[in-house]
Amino acid sequence: MKKQTFIIGSAFVFIFNVAFSQVDKSDWEEGTPDGCTSITAGKLATADGSVITSHTDDSHRTRSWIDIVPARDHKKGETTPMYKRTACDTLAMPAYNHKVIGEIPQIEHTFGFINTAYPCQNEHQVAIGESTFGGREVLQSDNGLIDCQRLCQLMLERCATAREAIAMAGELTAEYGWKDAGECLTIADKNEVWHFEILGPGKGNRGSIWVAQRVPDDHISVNANASTIREIDLDNPDFFMASDNIYQVATDSGWWNPDKEVFRFCYAYAPKSRTSFASRRREWRVFDLVAPSLNLDANAENHPFSVKPDEPVTLEKLVTIFKDYYEGTPFDFVKDITVTDENGKTVISPLANPHMPYDMNKVFRINGGWGWRGERTIARWYTMYATIIQCRNWLPDEIGGVTWLAMDNVASSIYIPVYSCVTDLPQSYKTPGRINGYTHKSAWWAFNRLGTLTAQRWGDMRHDVDAVWVPWQQELFENQKGVEDEALELFNSENPEKAIEFLTKHTDHWGNKVVEKAWEMGDSLWTKYDEKF
Repeated sequence: MKKQTFIIGSAFVFIFNVAFSQVDKSDWEEGTPDGCTSITAGKLATADGSVITSHTDDSHRTRSWIDIVPARDHKKGETTPMYKRTACDTLAMPAYNHKVIGEIPQIEHTFGFINTAYPCQNEHQVAIGESTFGGREVLQSDNGLIDCQRLCQLMLERCATAREAIAMAGELTAEYGWKDAGECLTIADKNEVWHFEILGPGKGNRGSIWVAQRVPDDHISVNANASTIREIDLDNPDFFMASDNIYQVATDSGWWNPDKEVFRFCYAYAPKSRTSFASRRREWRVFDLVAPSLNLDANAENHPFSVKPDEPVTLEKLVTIFKDYYEGTPFDFVKDITVTDENGKTVISPLANPHMPYDMNKVFRINGGWGWRGERTIARWYTMYATIIQCRNWLPDEIGGVTWLAMDNVASSIYIPVYSCVTDLPQSYKTPGRINGYTHKSAWWAFNRLGTLTAQRWGDMRHDVDAVWVPWQQELFENQKGVEDEALELFNSENPEKAIEFLTKHTDHWGNKVVEKAWEMGDSLWTKYDEKF
């Protein structure tokens, strides 16, 4: 078996090198290889009544560091800059340049928020996930100022509810212009969650085209790099909102004939996103894991916008979903990569790695390949960070909003709690280490090193990693109520500042603890498996 696994391992090294050197993005057309997944849940669909949004930032170009931006007062006449984001390959690692291209008026007071690459939650429990779907290329315009990352920040700085955020986004992008590809923002507050899909107004134009659909309170939804909003009812503003031009642009462009067909947003503005198995399979997998009783077709072109789960969804369930790579299904990426063990039994090779790079289908095709039009898993090796965000209306905002934050590939990582009120993060989370190269000062590098190493003998090493992270994650979830009860007592009996200090220390303790353990586990895996490579 050792000889066979060595041969497979050597082949994998060769394939990895070829894949990285011969990437052909033509397969991705309207999509992007940096594709994210966002799962949302209404307050009646979760075990504790939380409203939830989430995000896997599946891009190793976005920044690895995270910090807290406090609330601020601004003088009359101040402005806030808008940026153009372009790929940068002159640093130690791939990154983005951000060039100022304009500015918009600042408001008198901005809220504090957790400043991830796509800012994710503010002090009023407004929370955002993100997933790119591309849309018709002809719609993208550079005659605008606002891109996706900047819009997330503006929403969190200026809005106290999801509906406010959507309305503000519509107003600002109409005036100052959307300059990004098609995006879905999954916007939650302590009462409800919406999916907001936005595209540009066409080359040379300034404005935006957008639609928003609310997830029913007892439903789960998902966006996985495809537009999912189809039929809309603008006479029902409790569930639908849209830009004024949504029908006119589709009609004028010949993308919708109102005399012959029902308007479906995704087919008018992002039809090719519905052809991607990389998206559709993830949609199916999320729904099948929360509502297997529906027996949804894994090959269907469309799935429901949202589904009622068979039972209320827990944080533990969501963590499991985000770690998924179709194990136990016909679409398991590694099911056909086998070896013969010492007993003569055919088993999956311990070197079989479900987190291979994109474009592996150029040289090694499994289950349709890894291209944008082929398969991809929910968990990915190039995730920069991931969030699962709770918003809860029965608690003060300082305690009710919590972002569960994991670094790098969630399949080999752990989520720590970052409350929306915290005033600081551990230094390692704030260290911009990736773009400057490998460093022990960076939390991201600790988890990237562990995840990269674990992938080399996934069949063995993932069990070593899970043996540590799974009980620690369970401990965090089980102790959450006790921590929050103590914070609430401080909040009510002494001073809210005491509760904020307590929760900041809680985040600091766990952040430092898991980073230290990630470094330690990486060292121990090298030792344990040294002679098996």
